[in-house]
Amino acid sequence: MTAWDIKPQGVQGQLRTVGTHAGELEKALNALLTAMSEAAQAAGTAVPGSQAETKLAGPVPVGQPHLSQKAMGPVAAALGEYLTARKPEFTSMAERIEACILGAVKATNEYLEGDLEQAKAAQDAARAVNLDVLREKPGGGK
Repeated sequence: MTAWDIKPQGVQGQLRTVGTHAGELEKALNALLTAMSEAAQAAGTAVPGSQAETKLAGPVPVGQPHLSQKAMGPVAAALGEYLTARKPEFTSMAERIEACILGAVKATNEYLEGDLEQAKAAQDAARAVNLDVLREKPGGGK
């Protein structure tokens, strides 16, 4: 760690590229969720039409949907299970991207302030996906 040579403009360019790709990933995941929701709704149920909705009575605030719930078919249930099983992976992707970006920014800022120890700590936190450390305010110990 004694010989760092960081070019802030290069870091900024890379962060811009990562941000673009992260935005594309977000759009793709949102499209996936929308498509799966639409597929679940279109799949229908194995229940006869009049029983495909559970009628619930009760007061409902103005502007709120009724309490009735549509029956969920096996395809919708399977899609829901798939998304539930994949949620930790989606969360992990988002956290890793955030850790990389915050770690690069924090390490570069500490480097510019001459605090190589804190720059290394920021790198280590990014590597460990320790978002609590990375979300703290910048140090400036030196």
